[in-house]
Amino acid sequence: MAWRQLLLAFCLSAAVLLTMLQEGTGALVGTRQVAGQEAQEVENGQKLWADELRREYYEEQRNEFENFVQEQNDEQEERSREAMEQWRQWHYDGLYPSYLYNRHHI
Repeated sequence: MAWRQLLLAFCLSAAVLLTMLQEGTGALVGTRQVAGQEAQEVENGQKLWADELRREYYEEQRNEFENFVQEQNDEQEERSREAMEQWRQWHYDGLYPSYLYNRHHI
């Protein structure tokens, strides 16, 4: 009879211990989930920050390239204008408008 009481006490204590461990594990998992969510939010914030930096960098690069292209186009237009002006001065015949521009009347 003593061994039955001992077995019953052992089973009862094991059941109580398992119940407490399940509750403790549930609380621990809940804490991990909250900590996991916080870590995920921090990671997402870092990704957003990195994306913003990348976006600013590429926008700056694009603006610099657009400015470079605009300057190149302006320089080309200036060279073309100067070349045309030199051509007009070289071929000027003293008449206004120039004789070469009135060829269709000949």
